[in-house]
Amino acid sequence: MPIPKLTSEQLAAARKAATAARRARADFKSKVKSGRLPFAQALAEASNDEVLGHLRVADLLKCVPRIGEKRAERIMERLDIAPNRRVRGLGRLQLAALSEEFGDG
Repeated sequence: MPIPKLTSEQLAAARKAATAARRARADFKSKVKSGRLPFAQALAEASNDEVLGHLRVADLLKCVPRIGEKRAERIMERLDIAPNRRVRGLGRLQLAALSEEFGDG
């Protein structure tokens, strides 16, 4: 299927929407990183939001203080979550396990 040709107005609207989505995700991650948003609440919010649901689980985990690349990998491996999984793609058991992991569930 060929890529559709977009008008300049459509391209501008797409760029604006993409920028807004990136800013929303960055703001969300900074709230988690600073501790203003508890992990379980962040997980619930992201799983119910179209824009925030596109965050990778590993990226969200790395926002939690004292969790880096390796610890996030170990947590995801132990909970049987694929490395490329996004928050919106988590099952209910995976969501519950992540919440329980951080003492919020």
